[in-house]
Amino acid sequence: MGSGQVTSSEPFDFQGKHITVAGLGVSGVPAAKVLHGLGAIVTVVNDGADERARAQADELEALGITVRLGDGDTLPEGSELIVTAPGWKPDKPLFAAAGQADVPVWGDVELAWRLRGPDAAPWLAVTGTNGKTTTVQMLASILKAAGLRTAAVGNIGVSLLDAVLGEERYDVLAVELSSYQLHWAPSLRAHSAAVLNLAPDHLDWHGSMEAYAADKGRIYEGNRIACVYNAADKATEDLVREADVEEGCRAVGFTLGTPAPSQLGVVEGILVDRAFVENRQKNAQELAEVADVNPPAPHNIANALAAAALARAYGVPAKAVRDGLRAFTPDAHRIAHVADVDGVAYVDDSKATNTHAAEASLAAYESIVWIAGGLAKGAVFDELVAKSARRLRGAVLIGADRALIREALARHAPEVPVVDLDRTDTGAMLQAVQEARRLAQPGDTVLLAPACASMDMFTNYNKRGDAFAEAVRELGAGT
Repeated sequence: MGSGQVTSSEPFDFQGKHITVAGLGVSGVPAAKVLHGLGAIVTVVNDGADERARAQADELEALGITVRLGDGDTLPEGSELIVTAPGWKPDKPLFAAAGQADVPVWGDVELAWRLRGPDAAPWLAVTGTNGKTTTVQMLASILKAAGLRTAAVGNIGVSLLDAVLGEERYDVLAVELSSYQLHWAPSLRAHSAAVLNLAPDHLDWHGSMEAYAADKGRIYEGNRIACVYNAADKATEDLVREADVEEGCRAVGFTLGTPAPSQLGVVEGILVDRAFVENRQKNAQELAEVADVNPPAPHNIANALAAAALARAYGVPAKAVRDGLRAFTPDAHRIAHVADVDGVAYVDDSKATNTHAAEASLAAYESIVWIAGGLAKGAVFDELVAKSARRLRGAVLIGADRALIREALARHAPEVPVVDLDRTDTGAMLQAVQEARRLAQPGDTVLLAPACASMDMFTNYNKRGDAFAEAVRELGAGT
């Protein structure tokens, strides 16, 4: 790891400044209101001009904020700062114009960081391709079990602006950060941070895997106590080595195996800490049992270890780790057991919207009838199928890009029976579940882990998971 004292970001006086907010929506509207309240002269630009955008524009214009709909590319005259929605791609003409005019660009996370008070709660930050939300929620549960005032904020739950500017006082914040948010947060300096894993994702936005990894790695910049990395994912450790951190900050790994010194890991069904203990060469602290993790799938145990590492970096006692993990309930559609029908388990992991998440899900079960497919978003499936082939009893494919998965199965698992469903109507999921039942034997798991986005057939992954659960309930009712 690099070293060197990182100074806090300079205060920014918003009074009378001409500030452009790029994008309406979840982050743009509150950012515009906050900046207006701080005395800035705010102009909001937005690509679209649909009904929702017009309603938001009316709301802001009533406050005296200028809104330009249908033109998100032109830099407004006199702009001194741009505050952008995280999803706006870095190659937009607006940002090129800002670069030429030497106008800084912040995201909503950067804005929140700059608006923190002098005695603001420190941030424990989490990023990664998969597992961020679960890990942050586990972390918040552990911190609460230690009696700390906290919230899961950032890319989930409470917005960071609300957390920073609201009346509620926090001791520490559990912060989920996407690669988009990190790209636009140059002065963020967390107390401690974790990168859970790295796999190709959002490459259309970042332009390359290297750029994506570099944006994830920004989370380690200026860390004070611990940079938490995944010992099974060398790319995360490489990001720690490259980070410029405060003197004395430590690299702390997590592993599903026996931990080395300065790691957390698993020994005979026990989650143990060999990082935040005295004489870590010889000692280990028991934190919790694997059975305390819900569900105890391998990737979820890794999430729990990362959450525990950040909590321990903050000084949380071992008992709070155990109590917090026991109290934690995962969100819907994340490797959720729906029902057992005729000795077959039906599991909804609709949130597995990319190959990396699906691989983790498939690794949790020994004999699987796999329901997969949807929008591939440029993904390739050969590695996923090759790694999971021995676990597959059968596969049922749905969605627009199912042929890509079918071809990967033909190459790497030709003996696995495949049902290819050429329909996208509302009854497709029921047929998929019925076909999976036909392929399954007692002791098997029928697993919805699509490895694809849902928008070809469903509004979102939640609706897809709901359709799966409803189909399973129909099966159960018919037995």
